[in-house]
Amino acid sequence: MTAKRYDITILTAEQYLAPASPDWYVEQILLEDRLVREALERRGLRVHRTDWTNGAFEWSSSRAVLFRSVWDYTSRYDEFIAFLHRIDKVTQLMNPLSTILWNLDKHYLRDLHGHGIGIPSTLYIEKGSGWTLKESFERNGSAEAILKPAMSAGARHTYRLNAENLAEHEQLFRSLVDSEAMMMQPFLPSVLTHGEVTLIVIGGKFTHAIRKTAKAGDFRVQDDFGGTVHRYVPTEEEIAFAERTVSVCSPLPLYARVDMLRDDDGRLVVSELEAVEPELWFRFHPEAAERLAEVIERQLM
Repeated sequence: MTAKRYDITILTAEQYLAPASPDWYVEQILLEDRLVREALERRGLRVHRTDWTNGAFEWSSSRAVLFRSVWDYTSRYDEFIAFLHRIDKVTQLMNPLSTILWNLDKHYLRDLHGHGIGIPSTLYIEKGSGWTLKESFERNGSAEAILKPAMSAGARHTYRLNAENLAEHEQLFRSLVDSEAMMMQPFLPSVLTHGEVTLIVIGGKFTHAIRKTAKAGDFRVQDDFGGTVHRYVPTEEEIAFAERTVSVCSPLPLYARVDMLRDDDGRLVVSELEAVEPELWFRFHPEAAERLAEVIERQLM
């Protein structure tokens, strides 16, 4: 039997596909995927939604795939990389494969810096490095530092370090560096006073912004750790910075999220550029889903 044909397939994780009793977090995912789907369908596009691990789906039956909430890939990197290369041969990836592979590894910050984009001072500690945590901390040169994996999401193995707590993290650091590349950056106090500002850029243009703040006593802004999300009206400087950050990427991502902080001198720096499967907070600005649908339709022409 001939497979049904689609213009665009929205990719999610299996646990978000059709949950029987979704909690508030999953409800948000379903809402935002629905906003995107409806915006695409209003343009006459045939839309499908499935989990990226669906082995029964014929990927060649869809002209393109849109990466949305595929967030379980962080614990299944090898499987995900194989999946990317396999489907790239039979359908169009949005964003393209080269962008996704580049953006999966936070070594991309070096490339952004090379194009004049501000980033926190970043020390990469490569897999198998013989450095101790104390040596890495001293090389970083700041009174407080953040340690995290070069390939990670959701603040996995993210630690706030200072001279007093290095020893208690040394064994964990050694086990981490034995299995993956890590990175160390100065801890920026602005994350506590102002939070992390996030701007969404679709088709190269800013659409909307949010601000993420940590719960009292923590520094991580992710909701996994009690962080909260707020509506935010960005400054012209922040908009220009986000658009400039995305503009130096080649090829230009169809959609991206730019997370930014202020360094100790008050300058904007990129904490993360997310162009693989960024949460885009359409629930705060549904018009951005229409903008994404417009960009996708143009890409399919």
